[in-house]
Amino acid sequence: MKPVFGEQIDWETLGVEPRWLGQDTSECAAAFDPGQVFGHGVDEVRRFLAGAKVRGETALLVATIGVLDDDSPRSAMRTHDSSVSLPDLTGYISGRRLPSGTQPILAPGLTGPDRDLGLRLLNGTGKTWWALSLSGLTLQPGSGGPAVHHPAQGRLEPILQDALGDPLVAVWLPDDADERWYIVPDGTNGKLVVDWLVQQALPTFVPNALRRVRSPHFHDPDLQTTAEAGAAEALAEMNARHAQEATEAEDALRQARESAEPIRYGLLFSTGKPLEDAVAAVLRDAGLTVVDLDRELGTKSADLLVSVGGHHVLIEVKSASGAPSESLVGDLQRHLATWPELKPGVPVGTGVLIVNHHIRTDPSLRHTQVYTRAEFVASLAVAVVSTRELFDWWRRGDWESIQHAILPPRMTVPRSDPMETSKSGRPRRRSRWPFGR
Repeated sequence: MKPVFGEQIDWETLGVEPRWLGQDTSECAAAFDPGQVFGHGVDEVRRFLAGAKVRGETALLVATIGVLDDDSPRSAMRTHDSSVSLPDLTGYISGRRLPSGTQPILAPGLTGPDRDLGLRLLNGTGKTWWALSLSGLTLQPGSGGPAVHHPAQGRLEPILQDALGDPLVAVWLPDDADERWYIVPDGTNGKLVVDWLVQQALPTFVPNALRRVRSPHFHDPDLQTTAEAGAAEALAEMNARHAQEATEAEDALRQARESAEPIRYGLLFSTGKPLEDAVAAVLRDAGLTVVDLDRELGTKSADLLVSVGGHHVLIEVKSASGAPSESLVGDLQRHLATWPELKPGVPVGTGVLIVNHHIRTDPSLRHTQVYTRAEFVASLAVAVVSTRELFDWWRRGDWESIQHAILPPRMTVPRSDPMETSKSGRPRRRSRWPFGR
């Protein structure tokens, strides 16, 4: 073993006796930052692994990846900037430093010590992360001849990952050895990891190591009283239930975010076709029948056609980086004027202009009204709705407000429609239609 994580650790308080380079490691229970270079840890690692194998124990190793203080420019041709070598030409784990602000999340399906480590690192580590990947080795013989490739061995199981699913903290499990190599980023709190080893990993994976030294942190189940065993079992069951409930809640949150993000981004930050698709999805969620006119007619008419009970409304969807031009209303009015020539059998009485405005402004700072000049607002012959307000209704499930904003007073969603309203009990909103004020 060598000094871990570059910090001072009170080993005695944690119940650990460290062994350093040059000392015998065959009886150690775990290894930190195992070296793979002669004179710099390779002998100590080999004796540690051999000792664990003789005793029939799992070998636990923790390796840090990356250099926290190294922020020098990197070539675009390099796929990684750090690595951890694995034993006996089994490959290496490479690390690619990620931009600041990367948000780690727990990998799905974690249980026991691995989940506990992930939670500790989420709450107690720094903000610098490396994306991990497992690679084989290609060696060039010193005597000449063709290169020899050694495929990657074992598997890399994520504990923490980024939004793209790349592992940030992981455990490498070799195919033919009882070993667990935990890879954590440089800058990880060393005390946190040592405490995790003593409290979680060793009792689960290497309990005999704690028995050998009569560790006060290990309570041998074979020597417990009935009361101790019962309380321990109840605690374990409670923790298992909590872990299951937490996993289910995390999955539900992930699915909800995955479902909401396309609509949220589409309504608040998009232009063109993505914006139109988001608007159409929201209107369908509110129980309205929506036809994509761009797909059917090209650019000859408005973007969408909303239909309810044989009545139809044209929807024009626009965007503006700042304050929207008042001329956008004229575009919708021209489409209303030419509609009878395009679809004479589908009568349309009016239309709605939906605008995503001030896109460069944070949504929380945007005005919900598209136009604010009183004289112009008073002259409007069509309804105008902002995507900011449309999004607020959608995220609350307020289908009634969406219907009321899009449909003239004489048009209502049939009572039998499964998406009729959210039955929120909210007071009916003031009509946006000129003839319904």
